[in-house]
Amino acid sequence: MKQILHRITTWKAGFQGLLLSITAIALATLVAVAPAAATGVYQMPILHAGDRTWTIDDAEVLSRLTEGNISKALSQLQKDTGNEVRLVTIRRLDYGETIDSFTEKLFEKWFPTPEEGAHQTLLVVDTLTNNSAIRTGDDVKSLLSAEIAESVAQETLQAPLREGDKYNQALTDASDRMIAVLSGQADPGPPIVDTSLDIERTFATAEETDTGNATVVVIVLLVLATVIPMATYYFYQGGFLQ
Repeated sequence: MKQILHRITTWKAGFQGLLLSITAIALATLVAVAPAAATGVYQMPILHAGDRTWTIDDAEVLSRLTEGNISKALSQLQKDTGNEVRLVTIRRLDYGETIDSFTEKLFEKWFPTPEEGAHQTLLVVDTLTNNSAIRTGDDVKSLLSAEIAESVAQETLQAPLREGDKYNQALTDASDRMIAVLSGQADPGPPIVDTSLDIERTFATAEETDTGNATVVVIVLLVLATVIPMATYYFYQGGFLQ
């Protein structure tokens, strides 16, 4: 009798360990496939005109070397011309937000008056979709026209991203072009892209990403719903004692 009780206790402990392992794997899987947390304007740090923070890499896509080089160049631009450029990366947008509305709201948060925003330029990229937007102050527009600004955001920045999410190159190229223009030099223009090549999109859209994550979560839950009841039934029917 003691041997039977001992075997029951041993198998019960093993069964509990099995359930804990299954649960841990399921939770780890859910965490792994969970979409990156959305970023709202309210989560961005407070900045003011004259602050010496030039890059906010919330998406963590820039190397320290790249971030340091960009910050050094933008700091020199501010000293030489009084014009200030900020580059921001985020992982994904809040529901209902667009890259343009986010950029506009962030610009207004940092530079709430026309005087504060006069010499400011803000470039933002959402790394989930690789969408980007730019916002410039009134006094900047005489150098960085709306046409050039849009080209920086949609051509200079986007070309390296289409080649494989090359964020370091993309933000460096965008920064270099804006620095040249805001320093009074001739606009170097956007990169030359061979339009004869049919370059396929190599990143998933937001809809594809969300759908894929949801599918994996459903599969994990279905497996748990099947395995745990079967294991419990097997245990209490004495399967572990045979």
